[in-house]
Amino acid sequence: MVRGKEFIDKVKELKREKGALILAHYYVDGLIQDVADFVGDSLELARKAKEAEAEIIVFCGVYFMAETAKILNPDSKVLIPYYKAGCLMADMAIVEEIKEFKEKNPEYAVVTYVNSSADVKAVSDICCTSANAVKIISSLKEDKVLFVPDRNLGSFVSEKVKDKEIKLWNGYCPVHEKLSLEQAERVKRENKGAPFVVHPECNKEVREIADFVGSTSQIVKFVKEVKAEKVIVGTERGTIHHLKKLRPDIEFIPAYPEFTCDQMKMITPERVLRALEREVFEVQVPQEISQRARRAIERMLERS
Repeated sequence: MVRGKEFIDKVKELKREKGALILAHYYVDGLIQDVADFVGDSLELARKAKEAEAEIIVFCGVYFMAETAKILNPDSKVLIPYYKAGCLMADMAIVEEIKEFKEKNPEYAVVTYVNSSADVKAVSDICCTSANAVKIISSLKEDKVLFVPDRNLGSFVSEKVKDKEIKLWNGYCPVHEKLSLEQAERVKRENKGAPFVVHPECNKEVREIADFVGSTSQIVKFVKEVKAEKVIVGTERGTIHHLKKLRPDIEFIPAYPEFTCDQMKMITPERVLRALEREVFEVQVPQEISQRARRAIERMLERS
């Protein structure tokens, strides 16, 4: 098992040899974040993937994220260290049901969270991320919106955008949904005065007692500037690795002990090393789906 400095040195050597770029989400293992060329949330990673000129992109995140990278940068070979790293929330939206809704309700714009498969993006009008969802939906000419697939992010947007009718798909992130009001109140009592920051994928009753609600990148920005000895973090605990590097003077407390995405943790250092050495597993998106999904993603990037 290759870990620590040996892992970092070996990955750097392979990156030089193969002209590879490593993109990593905040939720993956801290060692992978340390060796990545860029660490970010979904919006930041989409932008980086589009701009990348590398021969190989190793995408350290779940599969839909690697699909997005391939859609935006079809000329690069995109590898994912573990091709079964999925997303239960993304699986809660299926193409056939969205198509049926659109046929019956043509007056609705279909706005799809990037936490979705390529084929779902392909039947959407525009994509969004948690960082730009309010801005994207506010910019639409349509008065009615179907928001797919996350009901929690969708309800957060509907609180901010009062002039549109927003219908919510019944999907959710099990990791964020697991944070209950009871647990949130308990951790706040145990850490009196500590700012409580949460991701909008948390449910409404939890968001209502938070001091700050935002995407992962927005939480990072908040923490950079906050004056506090402790911060309670209401998102996947892999983010804390990055926050500690930014603010070693702050104690970061996960909102519940097991605030972990098991699928993101399938991307291990050993698998990253294997992906570089053997150039596995390559991500492919059928051209027709890629072209239609790219339109929805590009519309998002243009309006962001």
